[in-house]
Amino acid sequence: MLPAPPANIAALLARPVAVFGAGVSGQGVLELLAKIGAVGRVYDERAADAENDFTPEHASRHGLVVFSPGFIPQHPWLETARDADCRCIGELDFASLFWRGQILAITGTNGKTTLTEFLTHALVQAGRPAHLTGNIGYPFSRFVVEQTGRAEIAVCEVSSFQAETLQHLHPTATLWTNFAEDHLERHASMDAYFAAKWRLVGCTPPAAVFAGTSVQLYAARSGHALPATASVTTADQPADPKLGGTVFAGYPQYENFLLASAWWRHAGLAGDGLYAAARSFQLGEHRLGRVRTVRDVTYWNDSKGTNFHAVEAALGTFTRPVLWIGGGRAKGGDLGGFIHRIAGRVRHAFLIGETAPALAGHCHDSGLPATVCATLDEAVCAATGQAAAGDHIVLSPGFASFDMFRGYEDRGRQFVNLVEKL
Repeated sequence: MLPAPPANIAALLARPVAVFGAGVSGQGVLELLAKIGAVGRVYDERAADAENDFTPEHASRHGLVVFSPGFIPQHPWLETARDADCRCIGELDFASLFWRGQILAITGTNGKTTLTEFLTHALVQAGRPAHLTGNIGYPFSRFVVEQTGRAEIAVCEVSSFQAETLQHLHPTATLWTNFAEDHLERHASMDAYFAAKWRLVGCTPPAAVFAGTSVQLYAARSGHALPATASVTTADQPADPKLGGTVFAGYPQYENFLLASAWWRHAGLAGDGLYAAARSFQLGEHRLGRVRTVRDVTYWNDSKGTNFHAVEAALGTFTRPVLWIGGGRAKGGDLGGFIHRIAGRVRHAFLIGETAPALAGHCHDSGLPATVCATLDEAVCAATGQAAAGDHIVLSPGFASFDMFRGYEDRGRQFVNLVEKL
């Protein structure tokens, strides 16, 4: 049985709830509303089975709006709702009102999905009923409906889009892996991006916040005071021989293990259990995985690398310059600075998507040979033609996929299919 929401929210549920967004988050909200005996009405600009506009007249029918992460706080529909005195709550925030168990919040520019998956895996192996949720395609609202009575711990990946409007979520603990340039198409600046994630720190018990080295550095520069116990040194740490042969043996995944270990100790769990889980854990798809080797040329799929930091981490794992396939839809940030940082790790760049022409110009300025390719197929063929024995061809785009693909998974699958046909 789900807990009752606060009285002020319960009163608003007597009227139909406006649900902004017809995607997975919106559908999860509808399921949760049905579970508690409330009614939802979906608003989405493009969905055929939803209201495609939200006017003051629409707003007058509602007291509560629950919105998907894709809606920026300044979206005209949300402004219309607030003008009509509607209460506006994000999907993750709303769902948290109905969850009795622990919430382990995971955020960061990179690594948060892997850390979410790993800690869920480790907790289950340790006999703790846990399940992953959040910004991984399994919204918290659906999780609450399906996992109440089954899971005790929600291991919840939280994006900056979800964090920036939090009002009700109170994590048992928050793990913040790292911080680097990303999502500047949504957030006005790096400070705004950091402030969005910082909201998680403010709603977590201070002793249960764990932040990696890059988070600490940015916090200090921007005047944010982390709790005294929050700092976890995740950069430039000596290798742990007990992680040999696991995905955490080296960076960037070693950073995730160090954060996980800090929380694991805080939770009073046996350290041997975390190492045992590391030995049986496998990375998810599209995270710098070897596809195959053809004529002594190895192809790597890192399609989930959708920002600069992810590309730099991926390229840093190779001991010689690679043939890099990158590009896509821009998310803001300093393209020239990005290319300058990776130029020494790339022998030739094969550029795709909307950013390809601009990236090519920056490659020229950095002395990095580059080829603009109209399709991913063309990029794979061109890179293969340039490759010599011992080379690595790495798809690590650094940008969003929606200019050419349905998502990073689609981009990764197409790359794998192309390589398999070689």
